[in-house]
Amino acid sequence: MEGIGDLGTVSALMAGISLSAAAGLRVFLPVLALGLASRLGLLELGEDFAWLASDPVLLVVGIAALLEASAYYIPVVDNLLDTLATPAAIGGGTVIVASLLPEMSGLLQWGTATLLGGGAAGIVQGTTVLARGASTTSTGGLANPLIATSETGGSLLTIALGLLIPLVFGVLVILALVWLLIRLVRLLRNRRSSAPTPGT
Repeated sequence: MEGIGDLGTVSALMAGISLSAAAGLRVFLPVLALGLASRLGLLELGEDFAWLASDPVLLVVGIAALLEASAYYIPVVDNLLDTLATPAAIGGGTVIVASLLPEMSGLLQWGTATLLGGGAAGIVQGTTVLARGASTTSTGGLANPLIATSETGGSLLTIALGLLIPLVFGVLVILALVWLLIRLVRLLRNRRSSAPTPGT
């Protein structure tokens, strides 16, 4: 099987988009996987991002990933985390893609990373925020642990497939992101149209 390093820029970019989408489910797991994959020689990070594979960073990010996954099982805290996780996920997705584009530099590198990585993470994170909010409203939060479990499992699965079959899975992730974005836009439009007009 050809690895990420064998397939070049397109494969690395697809892997980055997949990992960024996973960051929309759990911020730290994909960053941890990125560093470990670099240490194992599965992919090559840009020179400026070698620190992601360093022992201190892997240790800190590993602990953060464990704490993040656990905290989503705590009532009220899970909804609070969504507020904090949204900008963190977008930032994480941006860094992930930027680290896999060593041939780019400056504005082009970060612009591409923000659009593709930050955008992918933001779309997925926005979907999970709405899902958890709906669960909290309809079930009083009783179903939230199920959502938390599916998010963690989904993040792990996305990471694994994004690293093992980056091209094929990357295409599937992009299609899923487009579908999610369309659903989010429609949902927000419906909410605006159904909101009561001031003075009525």
